[in-house]
Amino acid sequence: MERRSIFSLIFIILVVLLLVVYWFIPYNTIDFDMVSSGANFNLEGNNDTTGMQFYKNMRFPEPNISYKIDDCPLQKKNDMEQAFEIVANLTMLDFYAVENNEEILVTCDSDVKVDGNMFIAGEGGPVNITQAGDYNVIFKGQVLLIKDSTCQRPNVAIHELLHVLGFDHSENSNNIMYPVSKCKQIIGNDTMELINKIYSVPSYPDLALENVSAVMHGKYFDTNISIKNLGFKNSSSAQILIYADDKFVEFISLEPLEVGYGKMIMLTNHRILQLSVKELSFMIETDFEELDKENNILNLTLRNST
Repeated sequence: MERRSIFSLIFIILVVLLLVVYWFIPYNTIDFDMVSSGANFNLEGNNDTTGMQFYKNMRFPEPNISYKIDDCPLQKKNDMEQAFEIVANLTMLDFYAVENNEEILVTCDSDVKVDGNMFIAGEGGPVNITQAGDYNVIFKGQVLLIKDSTCQRPNVAIHELLHVLGFDHSENSNNIMYPVSKCKQIIGNDTMELINKIYSVPSYPDLALENVSAVMHGKYFDTNISIKNLGFKNSSSAQILIYADDKFVEFISLEPLEVGYGKMIMLTNHRILQLSVKELSFMIETDFEELDKENNILNLTLRNST
């Protein structure tokens, strides 16, 4: 009896040791492949505007855009205010005056500037642009009005304002974006339509899982997670949830991200309780509106085992 008891005890000890080895000591390496990404970077209302704008899909974060007119003569100030009103009436944009932290700064200069044989009537354009997904988000723009308008409509001010909104020159001499200003030039319908199309996309943040990789070592896994804000506003705090075959494994707190900025997260030697894992799922969980929720989820499936 004593010998049988000893053998039974030895067997139990061996089983416990094997379980310890199985659960706590890595013995193989398994790689995972990315099989589906919900990332959808072709947002509704998005199109290639390279021919009309300096860069593709240029817009301010919101259709309500602030401005400040700094130390301009009355005529130039009136021209600029009228330009804001005209563009606002033709589009879904709205412009409002502020004392500081303006998005568009308007200044004036009485000095004559010459480019070749032409007098420069004004200068304008974006000065702070951040690429976020398929959009180039304008945070700051500046207009310099040099010459008073001699037209009934302030064509020079409108021309420079459209530059600030991201529009390049036109080769059509009848278009207000033609490099040489003439009173009979018109604002192209295609320009106004493009503005409305670009700004029809809601002014939300958009957290997206750009790339995820994972490797398992026995019952432990390492993962690298790349996340970026592809929207028009800074995000609030969020979290990333990790599942192994639909069973919750871990959550990672995510700090707010500015527009166009990303973060790389590394998690090492995290233990999974399941006997085997065929799929790892990663999900961004937020409590705020986003442009696209589909790019918040990414799945990895087992590639091979060695």
